[in-house]
Amino acid sequence: MSIMQLTQTIHIVPSAHSRPARRPLQPVLPGLETEQPAIQVSNRDIAEVLANIAHLLESQHGNPYRVQAYRNAARGVLELAEPAADILARGEELPVPGLGYRLHARIKEFVNGGTITFHDGICLETLPPDIRRLMQVEHVGPITAIRLHEELGVDTLDKMRWAAQNQRIRKLPGFGPRSEARIREAVDHLLQAMQGEPLHGAA
Repeated sequence: MSIMQLTQTIHIVPSAHSRPARRPLQPVLPGLETEQPAIQVSNRDIAEVLANIAHLLESQHGNPYRVQAYRNAARGVLELAEPAADILARGEELPVPGLGYRLHARIKEFVNGGTITFHDGICLETLPPDIRRLMQVEHVGPITAIRLHEELGVDTLDKMRWAAQNQRIRKLPGFGPRSEARIREAVDHLLQAMQGEPLHGAA
């Protein structure tokens, strides 16, 4: 299956508290830029960007662990006792618990250049209809749907329920009984809703 990956680059837009006082930045045509004083990227700037990336990834049903990693990094940067820019300028690692190498590199890129580049996952429009149909189920994002389709031959909601009932999903790397049960419950809930049947616990 050919799947398109999107690469996104975010550019910092200087806020009032981070702009140079005497020489505010002015929009110019490409190629006509003049040298501007360096902008100090604040911890708040970094945290806002990381939190926004987490929100974007979550809206695209991205890996929940990756989403949480961006949110944890945002909180960790806000809790730093000094500017992250000063720490990085000394060549030191950011003392943020659980901050991985790649995310540390993204933050450093943002501090040094005012941009942050990341892969924001799969372009949903390139996915086959069967895959997108599986993604109607809560907790099933594009990666999970693709794996269920390619590794278990799941291309309908009924087949997904069968795979969960017969403990096929838990045998895939990265899955387990808990994630399988969660998928089974979600697909049952969706199928009942689509068939107009009363849901468990509903009046």
